[in-house]
Amino acid sequence: MEQLQSFTESLPELLAWFGVLVAGAVPFVESYFGSVIGVVAGVHPAAAIPVAILGNAVTMLVLVMGAGAARGRLASDEPTEPSSRRRKLRRMFDRFGVPGVSLLGQSVLPSQITAAAMVSFGASRSAVIGWQLVSITLWGVAFGLLAVTGMTVADLG
Repeated sequence: MEQLQSFTESLPELLAWFGVLVAGAVPFVESYFGSVIGVVAGVHPAAAIPVAILGNAVTMLVLVMGAGAARGRLASDEPTEPSSRRRKLRRMFDRFGVPGVSLLGQSVLPSQITAAAMVSFGASRSAVIGWQLVSITLWGVAFGLLAVTGMTVADLG
């Protein structure tokens, strides 16, 4: 996180959004911490939040499309024993469906991983993409606004 923030702060003002885009694309940083990095690095929130969301959304889309293609090719292969994380995600998917995993899953695993896993479980790519975009946007806006609020409170003190 600190390296991404330093990278973003080191860029010329007109390119700082690029650092936020890169941060948003990184799993486990995503739109929520990407928007925070942008706000803390001095990028205006009206730019930092959407750019972090865009970075996260692009990598999620690439992985969902790849997972859909891989699922088709691997459907005939011999099944292997799933990992404990995959079993946990599958239980969550069976219980809450695409909307629940999309909205809550980012608190456990990156959106890129949860989205690809849901597609591999047989969920509709369009449903996964739609709900992931909603989730990525909500998390990015929420954390971006929290960062703006925190920066405002820090400036008052």
